[in-house]
Amino acid sequence: MFQERVSIEEVEEGTGLAPKFDADGLIPVVTTDVESGELLMHGYMNHEALKKTIDTGQMHYFSRSRHVLWHKGATSGFFQNVDELMIDDDQDTIWAKVKVMGGASCHVGYRSCFYRKIISKDQKVQLEFTDGEKVFDPESVYGDAPNPTKL
Repeated sequence: MFQERVSIEEVEEGTGLAPKFDADGLIPVVTTDVESGELLMHGYMNHEALKKTIDTGQMHYFSRSRHVLWHKGATSGFFQNVDELMIDDDQDTIWAKVKVMGGASCHVGYRSCFYRKIISKDQKVQLEFTDGEKVFDPESVYGDAPNPTKL
């Protein structure tokens, strides 16, 4: 499915998919809502995740914290159906445009994983919420499943 990276010209101007995975075998992916353009999440794919995403039309990621292939929505039901996959000029970043089934992408319960902004106020840097309400209750959806966020 993926071609060998033979020349810069072929990578930048050719029609063959030759993704550049990093030393850990990963490629970053940014995921946006196809209709609104809203940034939903940033994640990583390994070779298998990218192949499964292309084959199934639903987003698959590689979880760096859990070290497993992750089919987005398999547990929550909030699948991300692919509308379009883009790759950048040197083929080392993926941009996924998706339709979110169920309206949420963040395991914390918000629509987007980007629900806070960084502000500087009175010489102090802090976070301010931009999303006031969660789309779902994570405890009722995930139960006692381990939280993927690691300290």
